[in-house]
Amino acid sequence: MGMRDLARTWTREDVLALPDDGNRYELVDGELLVSPSPRWLHQRGIVSLVMAVYPHVRAHRLGAVLISPADLDLKSGQLVQPDLFVGAMVEGREPIEWTDVGIPVLVAEVLSPSTARFDRITKRRRYQRSGVPAYWIVDLDARLVEVWAPGDEKPTIVERTLRWDVPSADTGLSIDLAAYFREVWAE
Repeated sequence: MGMRDLARTWTREDVLALPDDGNRYELVDGELLVSPSPRWLHQRGIVSLVMAVYPHVRAHRLGAVLISPADLDLKSGQLVQPDLFVGAMVEGREPIEWTDVGIPVLVAEVLSPSTARFDRITKRRRYQRSGVPAYWIVDLDARLVEVWAPGDEKPTIVERTLRWDVPSADTGLSIDLAAYFREVWAE
């Protein structure tokens, strides 16, 4: 279960100095978020999402699709490890260092029981404040995706076709969520 350390304000350097003990450590606004290794279904959800997003990003030269673990700071001294994110092109090339990513053009988190609160509240608020244009919260159990943009006060709930439009691409990405969830659940 994800836990919060209320005893202190953490820094990026503090978190990077923690031991590699199998937990996932993230820093959001001075708050240390600790999560255990994800469940198998969570990982399957991420892989299926990568398979849906990657061809579009590659075909339109939008940047690079990456997954956690990562050391993104969102240009604000954070340390976040989104399940999936797209780092935009930098001077005509894909990002090659964590610092090249800056603010991702897409971030997706696949909910787990231990991280749902952090993904929906703590991390969502940070992604919005940082200006992440598209933040997807994938709820495997409810078979839906919450879509957030920086100024949103509530999400758009998507149950059929998930759309991602990037101004630099001539066509948007459409993901058939029924097919996506069938693949994740191996139905």
